[in-house]
Amino acid sequence: MRERGFEIVSSYQNKGINLPKRQTLHSAGYDLESAETIVINPQEVKLIPTGLKAYMQPDEVLQIYVRSSIPLKRGVMMANNVGIIDSDYYNNEQNEGHIMLPMYNFSENPVIINKGEKIAQGIFMKYLTVFDDAPVNRIRSGGFGSSSE
Repeated sequence: MRERGFEIVSSYQNKGINLPKRQTLHSAGYDLESAETIVINPQEVKLIPTGLKAYMQPDEVLQIYVRSSIPLKRGVMMANNVGIIDSDYYNNEQNEGHIMLPMYNFSENPVIINKGEKIAQGIFMKYLTVFDDAPVNRIRSGGFGSSSE
């Protein structure tokens, strides 16, 4: 049985997308690459496609952080600081669970994010719920930002 991992979304099959890897023996994060070359203008937020979706256990979450060198070297950061990918985001009917990274250019110049550039890292984690957590029966149908609709 598959416990957790990454897959390429159907719209990016055969487009040279690399599955994330840890770079060292004790790295916690899996490096995520941009699936396309994107220009982010100053003071602009753009969604950067990864071409990936993630599967995990129901009590797990994938947390996504910008790579630590990116703000210093490139002048961009994740607009939401930390991305949260819930287990039910995988294969949702709106976007197949495609992980998109909202990147904000805080510099004074356009920034080019190149296809294949490692820009973020994902860490799988267990999460806890409160003792008297009310059951929720709603099924996710949408993609980015859909759980608050």
